Amino acid sequence: MQVLILFLLPMAFLLPPGARTAEIIGGWEAQPHSRPYMAYLKIRRGQKNSYCGGFLVAKDFVLTAAHCWGDAITVKLGAHDISEEEDSQQVIPVRRQIPHPNYNGNTYKNDIMLLQLTRRVKLTQAVGLLQLTSARHRWRPYPTCSVAGWGRTGLNVRTNVLQEVYLVVVNDTFCQYRYLYYFPSSMLCVGDPEDDKSINLGDSGGPLVCRGVAEGIVSRCISNSIKPPAVFTRISHFLRWIKANLPEI
Repeated sequence: MQVLILFLLPMAFLLPPGARTAEIIGGWEAQPHSRPYMAYLKIRRGQKNSYCGGFLVAKDFVLTAAHCWGDAITVKLGAHDISEEEDSQQVIPVRRQIPHPNYNGNTYKNDIMLLQLTRRVKLTQAVGLLQLTSARHRWRPYPTCSVAGWGRTGLNVRTNVLQEVYLVVVNDTFCQYRYLYYFPSSMLCVGDPEDDKSINLGDSGGPLVCRGVAEGIVSRCISNSIKPPAVFTRISHFLRWIKANLPEI
């Protein structure tokens, strides 16, 4: 452990305050519509388009990362292949973006946002809700969780079909040494430092699912040249804020 920490320490000073954000590395194609809560966000910011992940938490609300904001956002639900117009898909514009009022774009602190849709979705086998965690967990032992998204699967390697991977929640110490900013009370450190599996550019805002509930939101990630862990927003820390803005949760 001491050798690993000494190896990680100099890396922390090489990373910018907002290390690149989120894609599935070392994963595989998900079974179509096995994650009916997954949302694909098409984001317009000025003249540029980008995309993020998210997940359905109420019939007219999606939860995602605050850094996925835009001038306009369209949500695609019920998708497996985002390049196709599948019969299962529901495409709905966002009416209102509700980022956490204390979100900091430099440190990624409070990186959480609710999106209110212009209409309620129709729940189907391909479109469903994901339950949120109900407690602030400090696991022993740490659980293996899953994350999914449509981001790149490698350097300049893109995919249109939903990918997934299993990742382990690790001790906060790993992220405290790796990142310039890491706040254990509101963040989760995810990904085995000895494994190549992780997330990277494109999957921001997607859920970390542990034991059937959403525990985290993809926030910051590794770069192509640096191994895990990555940083997720700790949902349990924000339950009061979520309930205040979404009473039905």
